[in-house]
Amino acid sequence: MKPRLAILISGRGSNMAALLKAAQAENWEAEVSLVLSNKPLAGGLKTAAEHGIKTAVLDHRAFRGRRGDFDAQLAEVLQDQKIDLVILAGFMRILGPNFTRPFSGRILNIHPSLLPLYPGLDTHQRAIDAGDSVAGCTVHLVDETLDGGKPLAQAKVPILPGDDAEALAARVLVEEHQLYPRVVREFIDSRFKIGMDPAASSGSVVEVEK
Repeated sequence: MKPRLAILISGRGSNMAALLKAAQAENWEAEVSLVLSNKPLAGGLKTAAEHGIKTAVLDHRAFRGRRGDFDAQLAEVLQDQKIDLVILAGFMRILGPNFTRPFSGRILNIHPSLLPLYPGLDTHQRAIDAGDSVAGCTVHLVDETLDGGKPLAQAKVPILPGDDAEALAARVLVEEHQLYPRVVREFIDSRFKIGMDPAASSGSVVEVEK
């Protein structure tokens, strides 16, 4: 049976769209079974529906002050759908142990910085303010720490003279759309084993420079 994938989004889902395109073009040995958002009006839900993929919404606003309950409910929804691998694609929620533990070693994320540099938000402006010569993105396993799970691959882009955060973000996003599908497919194809202990993953971070 093919692994069942869930993609979690909060907005337009450009990385989700790149994943769906690659999965179809490359005939992945996996099924994108669910696209879920924490925002009812997320544009990516329409895109997923147009691809014939089941969609769901779990509105975090219904869990004000109860972050752990949101995480537990999210885990329950995905477990009910028998999801094997969770792919975060612009899912703007910090996930705690009530979610990360049930899916330990089976959650991937892409972050728009060269982790461990600049976890969290405003990554591009922070890189520019620091005077860095390069920026980029990182695909990593997700654990209970903020953007702190084991990195699997990175793509680098130069920071050009006169760059602002918007221009840099646009160039990094191009690399995200190429890197994330490749790493997800490799993960599915057992270069990174589904269900493995993240600490057991062998090898160093794969870097792609542009």
